[in-house]
Amino acid sequence: MLEAINNFTAFNNQSESQKRRNKPKFDFLQPLRKWLDSLEIQNRKLAHFIAKLIPADCPFERDIVLLGRKLVHIPPLCKINPLYEQFVGLRFRALCYLVDQCGEDIQSYC
Repeated sequence: MLEAINNFTAFNNQSESQKRRNKPKFDFLQPLRKWLDSLEIQNRKLAHFIAKLIPADCPFERDIVLLGRKLVHIPPLCKINPLYEQFVGLRFRALCYLVDQCGEDIQSYC
């Protein structure tokens, strides 16, 4: 009987420690994420600025070539940015505004 109580206590303590580990930590970027996601583009100049500011491709992706042979490929590093999804979404909304509301051609931004 005492062994069963000890096993239950150990199991209960283990699940409490797992709960503490799985407890979500404070995400200090969450307010900034929400703000970026809630931004509405309603100005042509702002839409152009955002479309120029946020690149379509990762500018850090490179192939290092020496004497015509590729030595190293540096992968796109933008996806490690914690706000990557919000910036891509903001750029998309700006481009959609330019097309839908302003009737502009956005091929120069692609």
